[in-house]
Amino acid sequence: MNHITKNRFSRRQLLQVGGIGALGLSLPDFLLAEESKKPFRSAKSCIFIHQYGGLSQLDSWDMKPGAPQEIRGPYKPIKTATPGFHVCELMPKLAKLSEQYAVIRSMTHKVAEHKLANSMLLAGRAQPAANDPSFGAMIAKLRPSKASIPDHMWLQKFGGGAAPPDHTYLTGGHLGMAYAPMLIGKNHDDNPASDNFRVRAFDAPDDVSAQQLNTRRNLLEAAQQLSPVGSTSEFDSFETHQRRSIDLLNGKDAREAFKIENESARVRDRYGRNPLGQNLLLARRLIEADVRLVNVAAWTGLAKGEKFVSVETWDMHGNADVGIFENGWNGLPFALPRTDQAVATLIEDLRERGLLDSTLVVLVGEFGRAPKISKGAKRIGRNHWPQCYSAMLAGAGIQGGSVYGESDKHAAYVKSNPVSLEDFTATLFAAMDINPASRLGRDGFTVPASTGNPIEELL
Repeated sequence: MNHITKNRFSRRQLLQVGGIGALGLSLPDFLLAEESKKPFRSAKSCIFIHQYGGLSQLDSWDMKPGAPQEIRGPYKPIKTATPGFHVCELMPKLAKLSEQYAVIRSMTHKVAEHKLANSMLLAGRAQPAANDPSFGAMIAKLRPSKASIPDHMWLQKFGGGAAPPDHTYLTGGHLGMAYAPMLIGKNHDDNPASDNFRVRAFDAPDDVSAQQLNTRRNLLEAAQQLSPVGSTSEFDSFETHQRRSIDLLNGKDAREAFKIENESARVRDRYGRNPLGQNLLLARRLIEADVRLVNVAAWTGLAKGEKFVSVETWDMHGNADVGIFENGWNGLPFALPRTDQAVATLIEDLRERGLLDSTLVVLVGEFGRAPKISKGAKRIGRNHWPQCYSAMLAGAGIQGGSVYGESDKHAAYVKSNPVSLEDFTATLFAAMDINPASRLGRDGFTVPASTGNPIEELL
């Protein structure tokens, strides 16, 4: 394009000209967002840990020691710091921290299939539409950060046959790609526990010089001045995101946040030298840099000598050649202690740094596991079970030392205070000081962020 003529650009054309592609950047499309008009200087953040595959409630948060052997399993409950509250013996570190978190024992829905159940969890709806935004995308829309770093991150991509469609969590849904997360970890060994880990998302193309970037930036500014849509508040917001794109390339904040190698060996060992441990340490660094929402898939890695199968760590029904009670990547003796160490350290670290009050920590899977132990394709396990399962919440004003809801004698069905996905998500919004009824439709009146009711007892 050699010259620009006044009134030549339509809004759509101008957005295309001003797209990140025009700058030659490798940053995600979410930087094209229309920024909120209100500043949120004290906005809270969230680390959302997905126990992808579905954790067994009977072998973690809701043990039933009086049930028959084929239901209770081999593990014993241990006391926590909260009188009357017991957890699995494989979780001693979290047991000592029980006053810092709450457990919901009455999560419930009706879908036992991974893909749809994960889509439901991500959207916070029992019947999500194909274009419903994820919780992370909604947070990025409702509570954008002012820092020169993306609002929404996803650490460790879902993989395997149980993975939900990419559009349910790697886009912004009907909010647009502007609110898609920045993905770190496209495959199982692309994580901070790997020796050669490096974030490349902020690298400018080799064939684009700093001078060329500035030239293209000047072109965009000229387009703004000469086009009638260039004087609108919408374009001003769009232009702000273009500026943030260049700030990310030229600035230090985002780059420094991802330099996990700057952490001491002691701190890295404290979290655990496995994918989940190191991803949670990276999540803490991102929260410190003012990222609003970090999603983390709870992939705990491989046992020595194992070959990669899937990141579905918690899908423990004996189909992956590892039994649920065996010491391998898909077994509780391997995965649960690593999770106990990593999550307990995260809570302690956030508290020590004065960040726990402003950071919501969520630990949950898409459903639970069946009460009765059964034979899978290759080993024993527990099958999918959405009727009753557990979740953990910490930080952001959540009432620590709390247990909400009750299951029956076999942790099979909810006995009291059932919690739907809508109510669960509404509780997360409320903990982050966001009205669950906040409207996300273009008209400002339709499409509430959540149709659920917050659990007041936990707030």
